[in-house]
Amino acid sequence: MLNESGSPPIYQRAFGLLMVLIGTSVFAIRLQHAGPYAFPRGGNLLSALLALVIGVMLIRLWFGARPLAKSLGWLTVAASPIVLFFALYATLAEFEEVVALKVTNQSGQSVELRLWIVDRDDGQWVTMPRSKADTHGLDSTRAELLRHGETRCVIATLVENRETANEIHSLRQEKYSVQRLATSIGLFGREVGHDTVTLRLDPCPMPDRQP
Repeated sequence: MLNESGSPPIYQRAFGLLMVLIGTSVFAIRLQHAGPYAFPRGGNLLSALLALVIGVMLIRLWFGARPLAKSLGWLTVAASPIVLFFALYATLAEFEEVVALKVTNQSGQSVELRLWIVDRDDGQWVTMPRSKADTHGLDSTRAELLRHGETRCVIATLVENRETANEIHSLRQEKYSVQRLATSIGLFGREVGHDTVTLRLDPCPMPDRQP
């Protein structure tokens, strides 16, 4: 039923506003990181845009009894929880420290990977699926690491050791509250997956000085 002003009911507008805020937060959360702004890409960008579109539709449109409007309303309602989940995760994933690792993939294109990072006595460590590491040729590979607003040259070395992988996974668990939350609801395993690899990021060796 329409309210007296002919606008959507307040509960629909409230949820629409929530979707707009979550969609905007995907972009806004990245402003907290030092260094150049990292524009969302891929699934993160898609979830943000869909959240904004759905939010505006819910705020402005009333899905009444007309068949087309009713079908559109049901489609919007069905998609909303999925889009909300991915947009919220895209925001929370950037809430704590995120670094950018710039590498050149096998096609010769420069790619920026956004990763969580942990520190251990023997250096800086990141994890990723093996398929991702293989695609970008990350084994004894020179790359650029953007951390704390500064870009440094690093050598990414793939370490084939399950004990190391489990320890790095545990360190991430301690550092990142989002990982703990994701683990508690079953998105992440409590132990590192068999398809996950660890990469140690060592400073590039200094060039020899000519006498």
